[in-house]
Amino acid sequence: MVEVLAALSASAAAGIRIALPLLLIGLWKNDLWSKVPLLSNISPQIVVGVLVSWSLFEIFASKKLLGQRILNLIQLLFSPIVGAIMSMAIAKATHLEDWITIVMGVVGGLLALVLQLVQVGWFYRWRGLPVWMLLVQDILCICLVIFAFDAPQQGGLIALLLLWLAIRSYQDWYRWYKGH
Repeated sequence: MVEVLAALSASAAAGIRIALPLLLIGLWKNDLWSKVPLLSNISPQIVVGVLVSWSLFEIFASKKLLGQRILNLIQLLFSPIVGAIMSMAIAKATHLEDWITIVMGVVGGLLALVLQLVQVGWFYRWRGLPVWMLLVQDILCICLVIFAFDAPQQGGLIALLLLWLAIRSYQDWYRWYKGH
């Protein structure tokens, strides 16, 4: 169960940002790069260069409205893939069976997609996310990756809490939509 919570924590981080969690995993656990699907086939120098560039773009572009729009589109497309990659990497690192690794990839990808859909929904409802919320997202993303390795139970519980908040957000949007 601890492995499942760790994978949920990592995939929730991918639902918030795309490159930053992958970069943190690579920098934190060097031996994990060989277990990350798709990225293990690419030279580590290239992967680190791309992830650093994209992480900086995510951090700085998210502070402007046009950058948020661009990031929403790209993150909506790639967050399920990165969520699946991250949860499968955690599952492989903990030596789970192959069929469980695949299930964890699917669940992690879906969790990342749901969290990204919530962000897009709030972006369009508020006509842009405030800077304080973006800073909280960045900090939460970093914490979820750290918790995935050092405190998987707490990280998994935070991921489940984020899922609960996503469900509550949907209910709020539905009431807001019916009111207009």
